[in-house]
Amino acid sequence: MTYGFMDIAITPSVRRAQAEMGTDRLWSDFKGHREFDRFSLRETAFIAQRDSFYMASVSETGWPYVQHRGGPPGFLKVLDDRTIAFVDYRGNRQYISTGNLAENDRTCLFLMDYPARTRLKIYARAEKLALDADPVFTAKITDAGYGAKTERIFKLKLEAFDWNCPQHIEPRYTEAEFLSASQHLIDKIAQLERENASLRERVDTRGRD
Repeated sequence: MTYGFMDIAITPSVRRAQAEMGTDRLWSDFKGHREFDRFSLRETAFIAQRDSFYMASVSETGWPYVQHRGGPPGFLKVLDDRTIAFVDYRGNRQYISTGNLAENDRTCLFLMDYPARTRLKIYARAEKLALDADPVFTAKITDAGYGAKTERIFKLKLEAFDWNCPQHIEPRYTEAEFLSASQHLIDKIAQLERENASLRERVDTRGRD
C-alpha cells in the first residue's frame, strides 16, 4: 500500500464511510511513504504481460465511465518509471473516454491478472497524442503485427499506484492459458488413445485367428 494512492483516493466522504464501518483508525495511523510513486521492476514486468486493462474517466456532467482497452500482450508500454503509453485501437467509435479525457485528464487504470488473482491500480493523467506528431515515437510503441486500426496514442503520467488483495477475484483463463496449463493432459489423452487403438488392433487380430 502506498501513501500517495491513499492521499488521492481517501476524501472527506470516504473518511466518513470508514468511520461508519469502524475502519478509519486503520488508515488514519497508516505510516507509509509520501514520495512520488515510481514503477519498479515488479510493476514493469506485470504491465508488460497484460493484453487488456480497464480505464476510468469522468465526463463534464460528473458521470464516471469505465472502458475496456485491449491489444497484444505488452501493448501498454512502460516508457520510464513514471510514464506509460499505449496505442489506442479503433473500437465502437463512441469516443467517450477520448472526449472525457480531453476535458479532464485524470484517469484510473485497473490491470488484472485473473489466473494469479492479482490487481494493479494506477492513478494517472492522460495526454492524447496524434499518430503523426512523432513518427519515431509512434513506431516505437506500435505493435506492427497486431493488424488493428490505430487512431491515437495516450501517454499517461503516473500519480500513484497500488496493489490490491486477491479477495473475490475468481481465476479466469484465456484459451492460450488454458491450453498451456492443460497440455500435459491433452498429451496424456492422446497417448492413451494410441495405446487403446493398438490394443483394439491386437484383439481384432486374435479374433480373426
